[in-house]
Amino acid sequence: MAAAAAIVGVVWRESRYVEIDECGEPLVPIPLDRYAVVEPHPYAAAGAPYGSRSPYYLRSDVLRRLDAAQDQLHRAASLSILVYDAYRPVAVQEFMVRHTLAQVAAERGHHVEALSAERRRELLELVHRFWAVPSEDPRTPPPHSTGAAMDITLVGPDGEAMPMGGRIDELSDRSWPDHYARDSSEAGNRFHHNRQLLADAMTAQGFEQHPNEWWHFSYGDQLWAWLREQRTGQQHRAAYGGVAVG
Repeated sequence: MAAAAAIVGVVWRESRYVEIDECGEPLVPIPLDRYAVVEPHPYAAAGAPYGSRSPYYLRSDVLRRLDAAQDQLHRAASLSILVYDAYRPVAVQEFMVRHTLAQVAAERGHHVEALSAERRRELLELVHRFWAVPSEDPRTPPPHSTGAAMDITLVGPDGEAMPMGGRIDELSDRSWPDHYARDSSEAGNRFHHNRQLLADAMTAQGFEQHPNEWWHFSYGDQLWAWLREQRTGQQHRAAYGGVAVG
């Protein structure tokens, strides 16, 4: 995963310098009668401190674009979007970084409290390949804390999750969007096809996909602006900064 680490390092280092022109657009609830979700929410079930705001919120224009992507998928293939996660307060981001660090340490036979400083840094580097730094600096909000980013997957007409070849939040190179692009097996072709269906519907509505996460899409945040600039050669500013709620 050395290449993944290098790409993530560039993405986060460069995207944090994108200027934010906060547009003031409100967070609005995602209509849960329209989208599939996981209940109970996995982060809330783990104890993440959401306070009075559920994870199923987005900025209003971001939700409008997500609705359009859902309509496109339904018309083309009778598919729907499952929203795994959306708005995430910085406190939740911090909790999940700590939670994931403890999980990674346990998988390697360590207790997180007993890690040496060097080993803790190594494992945190792995965690931050997929979990943004929980920055309180208004110039560098985590993507999900802006209400402009979401983690999503597809469900079929029967309501069952489509096979994507990896779990959301999986800390492995299987999380790369194009991981199965050169896999000629029947399963590999199916996984890549399903990932492309999702990505095509989302990018058609202006979203950008995280280069290391097949499930993460955003519109209007710093990461979106930086990725859009790399793709088009035109400079973009972010429209959404961090949103703090009780």
